[in-house]
Amino acid sequence: MTVYALAQITVHDRKRYDRYVAAFLPVLARHGGRLLAADASPRVVEGTWPHEKVVLMSFDNREDFERWSTSPEYREISRDREAATEGVVLLLDGIGHAWPA
Repeated sequence: MTVYALAQITVHDRKRYDRYVAAFLPVLARHGGRLLAADASPRVVEGTWPHEKVVLMSFDNREDFERWSTSPEYREISRDREAATEGVVLLLDGIGHAWPA
């Protein structure tokens, strides 16, 4: 089942974050991930939101996400993201046979 990774972040070190971004797409693609959306100023429609950027990725399944997120090449570049941002990453299951939950 398709899974989606949703990152909600605030950048506090632009130089390190830009270095991460420059290396991100090739590493994501090598592990079967797809970048679906990346917005540095999403419009909040309802409620309050403490971050400034959102990134949405998809993977064919949870195992592919785990292989990507724990791969040595992603762990290497993610040091810059971890040092340069505050936020959360959520892993969401796609809609499958269990809908509605």
